[in-house]
Amino acid sequence: MIVEERIYTLQIGAVPEYLRLYEAEGLAIQRPILGRMVGYFRTEIGPQHQIVHMWAYKDLAERSERRARLLADQRWIDYAKKTRPLQISQENKILVPAPFSPWAEDDPALDMATDR
Repeated sequence: MIVEERIYTLQIGAVPEYLRLYEAEGLAIQRPILGRMVGYFRTEIGPQHQIVHMWAYKDLAERSERRARLLADQRWIDYAKKTRPLQISQENKILVPAPFSPWAEDDPALDMATDR
């Protein structure tokens, strides 16, 4: 299991609009395609005006397949045109669990969030 962490730094004051758009449009497109949302957050302390979200995948091949499906979806393409002007930068990380992490094993409980 791997987890992708995506951090978007937004224009000052854009976090509420970004979250509104995501909840109203993006979530319904993204969640069924990507499958396992670990969490979706906004920063409160530390670097400001950031959105952080994490998605779990069995491996890099599954991530690549799911991301390709998302990026080819016309609904996502249209949605991204609305949110891109709010963004300043993006940072992606692939997190590999430590051997003792609950995420290190293919835990059936983690599959409950998968829409396949």
